[in-house]
Amino acid sequence: MTEIELRGVQKWFGSLQVIKDFNLSIAGNEFIVMLGQSGCGKTTTLRAIAGLETIDEGDILIDGKPVQHLKCSDRDIAMVFQSFSLYPHMTVYENIAFPLRATRTSRGDIDEAVREIAKVLRITHLLDRKPSALSGGDMQRVAIGRALVRQPKAMLMDEPIGALDAKLREEMRAEIKRLHIKQGSTTIYVTHDQVEAMSLADRIVIMHEGVLQQVGTPEEVYARPQNLFVAQFVGSPVMNVMPARVREEAGSARVTVDDAAEGFQFPRELLMKLNGHAPEDTLALGVRPEGILVSREPREGYLPVEAQIIEPLGSHDIVDLRVGEGMLRARTPAGFVPRAGEQVHARIDPVQAHFFDTRDGKSLGVRL
Repeated sequence: MTEIELRGVQKWFGSLQVIKDFNLSIAGNEFIVMLGQSGCGKTTTLRAIAGLETIDEGDILIDGKPVQHLKCSDRDIAMVFQSFSLYPHMTVYENIAFPLRATRTSRGDIDEAVREIAKVLRITHLLDRKPSALSGGDMQRVAIGRALVRQPKAMLMDEPIGALDAKLREEMRAEIKRLHIKQGSTTIYVTHDQVEAMSLADRIVIMHEGVLQQVGTPEEVYARPQNLFVAQFVGSPVMNVMPARVREEAGSARVTVDDAAEGFQFPRELLMKLNGHAPEDTLALGVRPEGILVSREPREGYLPVEAQIIEPLGSHDIVDLRVGEGMLRARTPAGFVPRAGEQVHARIDPVQAHFFDTRDGKSLGVRL
């Protein structure tokens, strides 16, 4: 079990700071996914852990020992990149065996290790082939096998399946997860694809402009985002976020979004929980599409709205509903709203509502 810790890590490229006071503890056998937009610093952080980039401040510890001054070869970490980087003149067997031959491992031990990892990756039948005869998915399996064969302390992956087509990416996601469960190695995986992050991670590390935004399980970052960036970066479609005003009306709370004439009904308890948290003109309401409840018939607590755009997605539809001058995206059963222009009725599920302070973007932590 390999534990990795980053303490106060800082990194500059000239005058540009790409990692800002980064702190993270990774448990042994944990699968961590670093998620963020291109240029947010996630790959630089990964390369710093591997020893491919130096850091300007802070500490990187592996099993409690600082390694920031050690060369890449002395950290006993394997890395898999988006490009397969296989030796074209070597067979699959020779590609996987190469790291062991470089350390003068005996021929018998090499053969045993290569065949064992090939069996795990289900590529035994490909050992005599050259890379040119392999599919993209098989080449990535070979690259992973070459990294794993020497049993490193940790596995670092930088968008390893980004170059594959959609079907192969889906297959390789399942393969990488299966391999992690079987091998139990500490793994750090970098991606900008939230589907990969949600399906693979034990915990997701979300970065933006070099700053760590939130660390949590897939369920936590989706259901309890700590700020507006996380709320609108995780999830597809993204969370609805609109300026909101809250007032008391007839023993309940009424939440008006954007400049709508009418507000959505909430329990009065919301007024007490929001009291003193933020001025009303800095309040934003966030709700995911599944938190918008839609009815074709008038119902108590529902507001009349007009369906503007319907996106059929097979198992469900995404429907844009006009509220005032703004738009709320709702998830409905397939065919529930028959056509654009239809009047339907909607309400916000109070349990799925989030409130943010727009001054700093932070969640107010108010949940019903």
